Amino acid sequence: MAFKPDSRQTMLAIDIQRPGGPEALVQAAQPIPQPGSGEILIRVMAAGINRPDVLQRRGLYPPPPGASTVPGLEIAGDVVASGERTVRFKVGDKVCALVAGGGYAEYCAVHESNALPVPKNFSMVEAAALPETFFTVWTNLFQRGKLKTGETVLIHGGSSGIGTTAIMLSKAFGATILVTAGSEEKRQACLALGADLAINYRTQDFVEETKKFTGGKGADVIVDIIAGDYVARNYKAAALNGRIVQIGVQNGPARELNLMTMLTKRLTHTGSTLRSRSVAEKAQIAQELEQQVWPLLQQGTLKPVIFQVFRLEDAAKAHALMESGMHIGKIVLTAAAIT
Repeated sequence: MAFKPDSRQTMLAIDIQRPGGPEALVQAAQPIPQPGSGEILIRVMAAGINRPDVLQRRGLYPPPPGASTVPGLEIAGDVVASGERTVRFKVGDKVCALVAGGGYAEYCAVHESNALPVPKNFSMVEAAALPETFFTVWTNLFQRGKLKTGETVLIHGGSSGIGTTAIMLSKAFGATILVTAGSEEKRQACLALGADLAINYRTQDFVEETKKFTGGKGADVIVDIIAGDYVARNYKAAALNGRIVQIGVQNGPARELNLMTMLTKRLTHTGSTLRSRSVAEKAQIAQELEQQVWPLLQQGTLKPVIFQVFRLEDAAKAHALMESGMHIGKIVLTAAAIT
């Protein structure tokens, strides 16, 4: 049976009128999605803001085929309907989910295997800040970067949503943590979260500081959202047999890259995106997170850092804040139903 809350046919969503600045985000009435086979329909109570949303708004990161054109990759809310062959969640359950699009809206459908229960004592705002960053960090830092207890990790952009999550997970699994950040306030925030060394990239050379801190060894794993000239510098900062995980290219393509360093150090340089992965691939990541990370969330050992919360209608203001770079941690939207 089609879901029509209060007999409404449409919902409020934030769509992209045309590629451009934050003002390109506009309110729109759209049909309420209906859950397909294996899917649940979630009444969205909160949605996280992420860098890929900004890129999509600029016309640089189109949604994968079949995904909603509405931005938004992570949500939290109540299950209000389910499609055929759903076996895990039922109407009334509180869940958070990784979605391929459609998060900036009052309702969003997702395959139930890409959803996880809201951790105990978490608000919906906190739960909405989990999926995109935790899926991304787990995939890249632990699956691809193979970070192990006792190793040293260098995290670029330590005060970002990805960075703060990477710090917390690295600490929880026993790594030594180095980060880069752009101000003293951000340095201190990273140290408070558990970083062992916070480098101000504006005034310090992260290659030199990494080498000094590790006694010349370098970092075993490097997580980079920057690219540009950081790529060559990462090779210098990496330890023998180091793994460099590229999850962003904010400064554009690599420049003046000497691959001889990669050869002599036997480095692995890998990268990935999350959004275009299949439902089954995301389900496997969700399963690992539930087994290894969700218990830490349930115990209160880990909680996302929330910087500011905006109403859904103020998505443009939230994007402007993200682009300013002034935030530490996550920026979250709350749907109209939240008070």
